Amino acid sequence: MNHELADKALLTAAEVAELFRVDPKTVGRWASEGRLGSIRTLGGHRRYRSAEVFALLNGDPPSQNETRQDEARQDETEEA
Repeated sequence: MNHELADKALLTAAEVAELFRVDPKTVGRWASEGRLGSIRTLGGHRRYRSAEVFALLNGDPPSQNETRQDEARQDETEEA
């Protein structure tokens, strides 16, 4: 299953939770706390960048600045 997830650009909370063996609500809490960046869909659901998830899984979390820049870019595209 990990190979299938590695090929996807964005992951759901359930997919991330399965990788970390935690509850999906924990993944949402991590995003709220800034531990993991997320993108909101038009329906308001969170999606997580697979590259960031796998980096965190390997013990190499991206800097907070990179996460904030990615979120700012997403906000700009949603406004356009």
